[in-house]
Amino acid sequence: MTGPLTPSHMEPSLVTNPALLPVLHELKQREPIFHRPEFGTTRQDFEAMTEPDFWEVGASGKRYSRAYVLDVLEERFKHPDEDAWEASNFHCREIAADNYLLTYTLKQGERLTRRATLWRRTVEGWKIVYHQGTVVAD
Repeated sequence: MTGPLTPSHMEPSLVTNPALLPVLHELKQREPIFHRPEFGTTRQDFEAMTEPDFWEVGASGKRYSRAYVLDVLEERFKHPDEDAWEASNFHCREIAADNYLLTYTLKQGERLTRRATLWRRTVEGWKIVYHQGTVVAD
């Protein structure tokens, strides 16, 4: 089939499997990561919620180690400020036993990003394995 592609073909249809709705609900409460004070605001809290080999790709495309992210978070929470954000369009997919990919859209002021977090359910609770933010181009 040939012809021009329409915008309706561009975006995937992201529907969470109904069996995963309880997981989706739990993980939505934890996003955006490191912005939910009810899950902790100290370095020890952030260490507990990330796997030892956690890393992320920022909206800039730069890669950040767990140690670097923990240093930045420690400084941020010494002088917290109001960070207005709105998360929407959540989707959850199980990618392996007890490993889930959670994707969503995050609006912070005029900045719009797509976010992806790889979560692992462990006996200690939820752990973040990987996170990525990508700026949505105009």
